[in-house]
Amino acid sequence: MRVAVVQMNSRDDKPANLAKAEALLAEAAARGAELVVLPELWSYLGPKDRHARVAEPIPGPTSDFLGGIARRHRLWLVAGSYLEAVADQPRLFNTCLVLSPAGEIVARYRKLHLFDVDVGGHSYRESATMAAGGEVVATDLGGVRVGLTICYDLRFPEIYRRLAVGGAKIITVPSAFTRETGKDHWEVLLRSRAIENQVFILAAAQVGSHPPGRACYGNALIADPWGVVLARAGYQECVVTAELDLEYLEQVRKELPSLEHRRTDLFAF
Repeated sequence: MRVAVVQMNSRDDKPANLAKAEALLAEAAARGAELVVLPELWSYLGPKDRHARVAEPIPGPTSDFLGGIARRHRLWLVAGSYLEAVADQPRLFNTCLVLSPAGEIVARYRKLHLFDVDVGGHSYRESATMAAGGEVVATDLGGVRVGLTICYDLRFPEIYRRLAVGGAKIITVPSAFTRETGKDHWEVLLRSRAIENQVFILAAAQVGSHPPGRACYGNALIADPWGVVLARAGYQECVVTAELDLEYLEQVRKELPSLEHRRTDLFAF
């Protein structure tokens, strides 16, 4: 399976972000990708006082836009995440959609872990405008089980183990990792999740500065079940691709059957 991850510098101009994503997805399709992953908050990355204005219901205009792209290019599309508005819910969800090559929504995952931290002189409070999801989600894409996570979820290995035990062979990680944390933790965490769960990791990313005076680390990458980085983005907007050898995944799991050696008598999963 040929896959691609997209790296963007989304900002607070939603129409410009949509146009940019459309162009990068077309590039991924032209390069033969069957499955493409967008980054976290690709349609708007800016001050939270505009979150309510840019959020949308699902289905809605942005999901229709994504469906048209998936249908046009015959792609499986893990559409990063964007802000979902739900009737009678005062806060928004940070939601990842998965669309089929027919343009249909086949899965929806709402970010489980909210980024409420103080780091690098910046205070991040996702819970001020967002609500946490309540469900671990995986779906079958072209006969391959794919698990869904978003950014800060990466620091919680239990969700990755749950997905792997549930049959996931690929786990996607659309992200907007901060530059401060990314330089020390991004690759270490991604490769660890790949190794310990013997899965392919597809990590799309935001890169560069965005309002209000913050910056994302970039370095979107694709890692294999041995933890080897198959492809990595530079520090710019781009698309990176790789071929996933699913037979190699089965070989790794057979030769080093750590998932079979789990102590389920002591641990729940």
